[in-house]
Amino acid sequence: MRTDKKQKLKLLRRWRIRKKVSGTAERPRMNVRFSNLNIYVQFIDDIAGRTLASAATTSKALPDREKLAANMASAKVMGAFAAQTALGKGIKNVVFDRNGARYHGKVKVLAEAAREAGLKF
Repeated sequence: MRTDKKQKLKLLRRWRIRKKVSGTAERPRMNVRFSNLNIYVQFIDDIAGRTLASAATTSKALPDREKLAANMASAKVMGAFAAQTALGKGIKNVVFDRNGARYHGKVKVLAEAAREAGLKF
């Protein structure tokens, strides 16, 4: 499959998911993004249009951030760190937005680590 066709299909998949998934102040959207090098997690209130909390492998508060990458081991650490960040801001319930990625591998490990740390999906 051509690269531009893949990108177009991923964009359409993200739009299809975002029509159904929306966050509020009581239950924000937990958006997960994997780049080639890093992992980014945001907790977003879509009604107000603002980010309530965020966490990334580039965060200075994250211990041993130099060793983290966009792999499954780092996804587990990142899920727990993102949950701690959210719980620190008073966020307990979230809506999970996988951002067009399939729910397996890194995405699944991150979600399970966040659940174990205390977030409710």
